[in-house]
Amino acid sequence: MTQTTTRVLGPGDLGAALAILESEPVTNAFVTARVQVAGLDPWRLGGEMWGYYADGHLRSLCYAGANLVPICASPEAVRAFADRARRAGRRCSSIVGPSEPTALLWRLLEPNWGPARDVRANQPLMITERMPDDIEPDPNVRRIRKDEMDVIMPACVAMFTEEVGVSPMAGDGGLLYQARVAELVGTGRSFARIDDGKVVFKAEIGAATPQACQIQGVWVDPEYRGMGLSVTGMAAVLRYALADVSPIVSLYVNDYNTAARASYRRVGFREVGAFMSVLF
Repeated sequence: MTQTTTRVLGPGDLGAALAILESEPVTNAFVTARVQVAGLDPWRLGGEMWGYYADGHLRSLCYAGANLVPICASPEAVRAFADRARRAGRRCSSIVGPSEPTALLWRLLEPNWGPARDVRANQPLMITERMPDDIEPDPNVRRIRKDEMDVIMPACVAMFTEEVGVSPMAGDGGLLYQARVAELVGTGRSFARIDDGKVVFKAEIGAATPQACQIQGVWVDPEYRGMGLSVTGMAAVLRYALADVSPIVSLYVNDYNTAARASYRRVGFREVGAFMSVLF
């Protein structure tokens, strides 16, 4: 009989956890980036890392922080993580991860944690490793400076509210969200085109590892949509990402956002999988 168990991982488990995370560098980029910086100490990581063991070997992970994220999780591991999550109670604002294990995790947790505010069952995961040959990057898209926080924040809030359905300024007055935006600006991973003091296009490299990075927060001011800014803007951000961050650039997008998917394909992104998000 296979002996299985789950437990909260600690600093001594870092090597084994990174081996699992780095086995799927694109899919796991978000969590890998956090672990590479913060390790496995829950205070620095911003949550616990659960490990699933079979016959004494670490097989799967689950990040339990503001998001609940199954990582390289087999169906058996998902069931074990669901049991632990059910006992702990819901502390996260979303469940997100590869579509199959995330769907199973949600099916097991929904009787206790439901209903969700929104379930996005199919979010195509897209990647590229090269610049497009036929698109000139927007020369006006650049890194945001630290003294431009007051310029970029309204666009960030508008993007988040449009995408998630609630304002990031609710609850704590936006302190955590402002801190996250400031972190991205401070590390040179926030990009925008600013015309006459107004952000008309923006995007961030939200997660970055030496193997892969993930673009997030892509937004075009509603008054400027349909003008092709998302294509040339994304090409500009892609150029920065490939030159300065990682050899593989990824993103995931809602399946119903046909305009965005078309723009990303135009820049050279191709679909390689799917994510799923459950929002509370």
